[in-house]
Amino acid sequence: EVQLVESGGGLVQPGGSLRLSCVASGFTLCRTWMYWVRQDPGKGLEPVSRISFPAGATWYADSVKGRFTISRDCAKNTLYLQMNGLKPEDTAVYYCVRDPKTTESRGTQVTVSS
Repeated sequence: EVQLVESGGGLVQPGGSLRLSCVASGFTLCRTWMYWVRQDPGKGLEPVSRISFPAGATWYADSVKGRFTISRDCAKNTLYLQMNGLKPEDTAVYYCVRDPKTTESRGTQVTVSS
């Protein structure tokens, strides 16, 4: 059974940092294209980052480029998103996904506010 469990979200002030983690089970994360997407209430899913297989090439949305970094630990079957310089507009529920059009986990809430 495929399972994705995100953690690391929370409340942070503008300019702060958070590191999101996503532990995968039921499949090999490092042999799969993986995405971080986010969703504000009432809005659609917004892809923010991607890491490819097999090259491990990364992609970032313009809105997060230079501030967010995606990475993975194959031994731990875990995906990460390091988020620096957080802005109020980064507030959303963040999900790690295999398909950027759909979620299959609970996500983790990130709130950026003073």
